[in-house]
Amino acid sequence: MLKGLALTPPVIGRIAIGRVVEKNGRRLPEKDDEFTLTSQVQNKEGWVPHPVDAQLRKEPGAKLRSIPVRLLFDDPDLSLRANYTMFDRATGRPLCVGDGESCKRVTLSGMQSLPCPSPAVCPLAQDGNCKPYGRLHVRVEADGSTEAGTAGDELG
Repeated sequence: MLKGLALTPPVIGRIAIGRVVEKNGRRLPEKDDEFTLTSQVQNKEGWVPHPVDAQLRKEPGAKLRSIPVRLLFDDPDLSLRANYTMFDRATGRPLCVGDGESCKRVTLSGMQSLPCPSPAVCPLAQDGNCKPYGRLHVRVEADGSTEAGTAGDELG
């Protein structure tokens, strides 16, 4: 096996429960009271809707309150990727990603591996910008079936 190679499922979309809005010249997250399925593509208006989003809504404009999904793996470590992440607020890129023991951090001298004491005691995270960040990889059962081998989309 190649060192450092991660076998990951293809991601063709995402499930969102909020969106980013611009207020007073700043891009801020805003909660939503429904799910939205989007593709991996963004345009000027935001994320482009995934075709499955329209399939799952009972009627156009209806709120999407539940999504039939199936986990891809029996192992939770493969299905859920979680870590502490601090993003650059200007660019949206991660500055530091860690697991509570070690982290990879962007520094003036480049990418470095450093100890990760967790956000509560990390001097870099004292302003509250380092938070748990997770991705759950699932298969959306757009046609409502859950039999193996049926049509569906992997969204992460």
